[in-house]
Amino acid sequence: MIYHARKGQASSGEAIGILLLDTSVPFIPGDVANATTYPFPVRFRKVEGFTVARAIGRDSTIYDELKTAAHELVEQGVRAVTGDCGFMALHQQRLARELGIPVFLSSLLQIPFMLSILGEGSKVGVLTADGRSLDENLLAAVGVTDNGRLVIEGLEQRPHFHRFALQETGTLDPEKVADEVVGAGRDLMRRDKAVKALLLECSLLPPYAAALQAAVQVPVFDYVTMINYVFSAVVKQPYDGFL
Repeated sequence: MIYHARKGQASSGEAIGILLLDTSVPFIPGDVANATTYPFPVRFRKVEGFTVARAIGRDSTIYDELKTAAHELVEQGVRAVTGDCGFMALHQQRLARELGIPVFLSSLLQIPFMLSILGEGSKVGVLTADGRSLDENLLAAVGVTDNGRLVIEGLEQRPHFHRFALQETGTLDPEKVADEVVGAGRDLMRRDKAVKALLLECSLLPPYAAALQAAVQVPVFDYVTMINYVFSAVVKQPYDGFL
């Protein structure tokens, strides 16, 4: 096999490019911004100025910086581009149209798939960093047309999560945050017995997905399930077995 260099590419082997918010929190294993979360290499690129406040505030003026960062990932050879905040859904359709490779910015993109596998009458519960900002327009940007089948629970009032994720104090007690996430999941499912699966919108929440599932006993989807799924599509593995 003959290999050809890509002009300007400094390294190879990173199929998934991840656009990061301009934030400062502890990125523990399981977090989208921790490279040890994945069983394959990923490439990160921070979007300068794209703060948590601008993401949750659905600030469309950050798009040019987002697009520039995404193009840099493409130039370095990634095969698909994701993000690390579900509220990046605001930019999903435009970036997917303009970038030229698969784009899956928001964990919320999984909702239509989840609804389709659960069956009529079932609902999806969404745990989000800020329930006040997750509105119909943002959901429509990722193809959600039946909001009546969603039950949303925000974590903005949970004190440990709020201080760690939204105030960005720079410290994290994962056990206390896990307790808050599990409590929010239980509250959501008590509120509506039709919920048969949960989605974690925020990229900081996958570290707590296993504890949440152990508590509520339903499928739990998050950013990492989405990233692993797309990786399996853009990097196919040969099969080796026998009859």
